[in-house]
Amino acid sequence: MSVSKNGTSKAANGWDHGQRRRALVESLIREIATGAIRPGEHLVTQALSRRFGVSHTPVREALIMLAGMGLVDAEPNRGAIVRQVTPREIRQIRQVRVALERAAVRLACGRIPRDRLIWFRDEFQALSRHSLDDENSTATLARARALDSELHDLIATGSGNIFLINELERLNILFRAFRDAAWSHSQDQRDFHRLASEASEHLDIVEALLAGDRKAAARAMTRHITSGMTYWGRAIPEGASRPTDPIEQEDPK
Repeated sequence: MSVSKNGTSKAANGWDHGQRRRALVESLIREIATGAIRPGEHLVTQALSRRFGVSHTPVREALIMLAGMGLVDAEPNRGAIVRQVTPREIRQIRQVRVALERAAVRLACGRIPRDRLIWFRDEFQALSRHSLDDENSTATLARARALDSELHDLIATGSGNIFLINELERLNILFRAFRDAAWSHSQDQRDFHRLASEASEHLDIVEALLAGDRKAAARAMTRHITSGMTYWGRAIPEGASRPTDPIEQEDPK
């Protein structure tokens, strides 16, 4: 292993650099999704570097990643401008995610340990029966988000396709930031109808995987992704980078 002059391994430095960049991307997406950073706002490299206490390099790389996700328009040597995400772009994002998640669940069918799927089935059944009140809503929603992430990560890993796994990991930074913003908005509005429907959608996916039915698993995944992205497209707060028109439902095949 190569070592830098100060005794730190270059591998460790690379890991730290990648983690800083990812943390920057996650923080900025979260602020865009919640409306803390609004469409049209100028993200200046130097200001972001001071704010997050990092060098200009990870900031520039983070802005390039955001530009690749369609959230900002990069300006060479000047930072970036936050974009207003259009309904057409939301549909395109959904199409990409559906294609990737359908491929993952089909490949993962028969490859995930049965005991893990049974555990998820029990968790989602319990979640679908759960009633929320002011005292338990925060913990229950946090659990729902965690189970959603864990199931999708398990399916991606179960696909056995490293390129598919890496692409889903990259895009999940975007998907989950908007998901969390939508859930936070719903919690503020005391609107929890999505919780039961999402648990039911997850159950359909798990049951199809338990049955070894690739086609049913792909159909269930399509319904889940379409429903979830329609929900967060409508639920994220006014002033955030959100679509201004309803998102059309697609017929899962």
